[in-house]
Amino acid sequence: MGFMTTQTLALTADLHAQVTAAIAALSAVSTDVTQYRALDDGTLLELARLSGVERQLVDAHASVLAGEVERRSAPELGHSGLAQRTGHRTPAELFRVTTKATLREATSAIRVGRLVQDSQPAADPITGELAPPAEPWLAPVGAAVLAGTMSVAAADAIRTGLGRPTVDASGDGVPDGGVTSAMLLGAAVHLCATAATLDPDRLHRAARDLRDQLDEAGIADRERHRHHQRSLRFVRQPDGMSRLIWILDPESAALIGELYDRATSPRRGGPRFVSEEELAQAIADDTRTTEQLASDVFVELLRSGADADSSRLLGTGAPSVRILVTGDDLATAAAAGTGTGTGTGHGTGHGRIDGEHDPVSIDTVERLLCTATITAVTFDATGQAIDLGREQRLFSKRQKLVLATRDGGCLFPACERPPAWTEAHHIRHWHRDHGETNIKDGVLLCRHHHLLVHNNHWEIERHGATYWLIPPPDIDPEQKPIPMPSKSKALHHLLTHTG
Repeated sequence: MGFMTTQTLALTADLHAQVTAAIAALSAVSTDVTQYRALDDGTLLELARLSGVERQLVDAHASVLAGEVERRSAPELGHSGLAQRTGHRTPAELFRVTTKATLREATSAIRVGRLVQDSQPAADPITGELAPPAEPWLAPVGAAVLAGTMSVAAADAIRTGLGRPTVDASGDGVPDGGVTSAMLLGAAVHLCATAATLDPDRLHRAARDLRDQLDEAGIADRERHRHHQRSLRFVRQPDGMSRLIWILDPESAALIGELYDRATSPRRGGPRFVSEEELAQAIADDTRTTEQLASDVFVELLRSGADADSSRLLGTGAPSVRILVTGDDLATAAAAGTGTGTGTGHGTGHGRIDGEHDPVSIDTVERLLCTATITAVTFDATGQAIDLGREQRLFSKRQKLVLATRDGGCLFPACERPPAWTEAHHIRHWHRDHGETNIKDGVLLCRHHHLLVHNNHWEIERHGATYWLIPPPDIDPEQKPIPMPSKSKALHHLLTHTG
């Protein structure tokens, strides 16, 4: 026992010295604002990148500590657990108070600390034997956090986005739907390799996309879960104002989003079509803020119905949802429904609600198409839409629909504006290059990036069905082309299943 106490004391002193040295090193870094003002742009951004590395290393240390705090505060320990023994309800609360962090930061640290603990073999406190990790598929994520190469937020994004292996409800040893720990491990390895180029929000979406690819059978269950999360709260504030907190499932969000887009798109740089210019200009010239305009429109809609104030909306009638689905998936679903398919009674595949990230089940697609018209958009083998042949100054609504299906939103790298927030840009300029208004030479750009391309002299080139962004010389003297891949998950699904 004396030896163990001496060893523990030595370890404690060593860890304390390491942390103290790290604090001293960080304290030595200048925070003199005048020094940073003297930096050129390249050096400034490089130091900003290095500050992110600093933060990741600090987060790695914090996650290990948070995980150990939670382990020592396990519910089964009751009042003898560390958190309760020190007068705190939860490990997150104890960590928040101790580190002076926000509750959200502490909760995130605890969650990732649990990830690190669960991704590593655990030693039995009595026998010392190593038990297998609780979540072995997260081993590369935990290792990246401990190495300081992945932030706490990124690790949390991967964990929540991938989820867990499907449950073996039948007891035959095979997870229902076939999503095994090994499959999730492969997905985690892939995400760790791409994590350096993605922020946590985009990494979370990439993890969800991988889960959908691995577990198409579970799309309907995840859709139902999101539907059950919908809510609307009306909150009266002390200042006499009130606010709504409205949590929308994707299908509802598509309906509400279309009304919002109709009301505000000209103000925020929305789509420009060959008609409705007078109405669009009237909305753009309105003296109300965009938020005030949207509020007034929704109040009027609620008061009198969806078509009551069409003078304030781009387009009339009730809102509609645009569904993107491949012809093969529809045909398979139809065959299953008529008994000519596999005999399961349910079609396979899935669809997408335009502007929403998550897929919907083929059953939802069929339900929505019951009262809808179907517009076929034909793509060639490379993913390029067949040109509609309209040669005019502005892109038509029909062409904009095809571009939305093909591009999936603003094509500018890292931009996430949905199709409804974009304008059609001629990559061969109408006046300068005598460009034509056709599908192949049009791309979707949000208003911000559309202005950027024109005003800052960025160029876009097309090679077959692929588009490349060419930066101006003052941004990149070598003007290296930057790929502009489609953001359309529906098109990606089409090419994957027909290629």
